[in-house]
Amino acid sequence: MTTIREVVIGIDGGGTYTRVAVADLAGNMLASIVAEGAASIHKDLAAATNVRQAIASAIADAGVAPSQVRGIAAGIAGYDSPADLEWVKQLTDVPGLNCPKWHVNDTVAAHYGALMARPGIIAIAGTGSNIFAITESGQAISNYSFHHYAASAARFIAYDAVYEALAGNTDATDSELLGTMLRHFDCSSLDELALLARNGFEEDARERNRIFGQFAPSLTEAAEGGSSLAILVCNRAIDQMIVGIELLARSFDRGTIPVSFIGSVANSPYFFRALGEKLAHGRNRTYNVAAPMLPPVAGAVLLALSKLGIEFDEESLKQKLSKAG
Repeated sequence: MTTIREVVIGIDGGGTYTRVAVADLAGNMLASIVAEGAASIHKDLAAATNVRQAIASAIADAGVAPSQVRGIAAGIAGYDSPADLEWVKQLTDVPGLNCPKWHVNDTVAAHYGALMARPGIIAIAGTGSNIFAITESGQAISNYSFHHYAASAARFIAYDAVYEALAGNTDATDSELLGTMLRHFDCSSLDELALLARNGFEEDARERNRIFGQFAPSLTEAAEGGSSLAILVCNRAIDQMIVGIELLARSFDRGTIPVSFIGSVANSPYFFRALGEKLAHGRNRTYNVAAPMLPPVAGAVLLALSKLGIEFDEESLKQKLSKAG
């Protein structure tokens, strides 16, 4: 008699890529894929198609049937209010998947992965920006709870840099960055870039944000190389992230708080180093910068297993889930 293998699915639905992992109930990774296309309807109107296709591909790669899935945990970027659940639920509406489905903001999945559900703070800066914590009492809070937003996402620091350049806030250290900026926006001069800006850059907001977001790696690299403009912009965003972390820290008991950085911007060499240096002199609490234990998609798998009440050995599960991409 053949035993039917039961599995869970974890989804890290970001603003650029959709990651899906399939694991059995012991945490053994059976499939892990990274699919082009955002999971957030705010980034891509085809978000539902993107996620459903990614789920179908992951199930096929794992060699299981939809009926074998015990539960799905989906961390979705842009799921910020109860009203969002209407479009979020559609992402996992795949024929045959009649199991429990737990939809959360992608920061929850990221936290589960980074700190394996332990108390602490994660600071996200990549396609999006969010600072999220789970306290010792199990309370989940975000800087959004304070109506605070750290404008540290890729597109925001890129917008900021372009505005500062057009305002003339540059010096000799910025020549290479300005050249890269003009090439990125296909302009021959700052005057031409100013005209492009005056006309709104790009009519479609999603496409405009995508173009700006793609410039962010050049900006963080320029900050590392000593560009005054890049350093100004990056430090401004870093200071906002620090404010958000300190806000959340007040909800913790006195003691050292683990903090992990998530996302391409937060983990760029300049941001990572500057954030760590500032947290070393924390005002409200003492912080310990810790590398994420698992990627967000593995955090979503862990969330699904936890929701099913499955007990596990943390170190063993960490080793198994670390294979998720």
